[in-house]
Amino acid sequence: MPLDFNEIRQLLATIAQTDISEVNLKSENFELTVRKGVQFVNQAVPQVTTLPPANVGVSSPDVSLSASDASNGGQGNAVAPAKDSKFVEIYSPMVGTFYRAPAPGESAFVEVGDRIRKSDTVCIIEAMKLMNEIEAELSGQVMEILVENGSSVEYGQALMRINPD
Repeated sequence: MPLDFNEIRQLLATIAQTDISEVNLKSENFELTVRKGVQFVNQAVPQVTTLPPANVGVSSPDVSLSASDASNGGQGNAVAPAKDSKFVEIYSPMVGTFYRAPAPGESAFVEVGDRIRKSDTVCIIEAMKLMNEIEAELSGQVMEILVENGSSVEYGQALMRINPD
């Protein structure tokens, strides 16, 4: 059965919301592998990093599904203490483009000095034409914003530093 781009995107979004750590889709002329929390180097199949965090290699359409459900070893954390500081860094859960505001010309989600609460949206990362809201996983005060608006970010890159409550 052929899959179109929107179906693949929907599948990735669904997988990102589960504890599934690996999914393999295979047929005669199609292979798709999604692994959460894994970085690849020198793969034979092109890799595209997408939803929090998934690496994908795509060949062509037609599908059969097998999925393995395993713990990701806590690698889904988007917040960690900054080195040599009481501040906590919020990290990018994906590769994409960093945006401080919901749309051009609108106010930024947060500014340096703002107080945030757990689950407040602090920025957007655009990946594959999807706007992914990044939420704070702690309450505190924004001390630094480390990325310029509209710049590319990598998986695991520090986005901002928070002084936790």
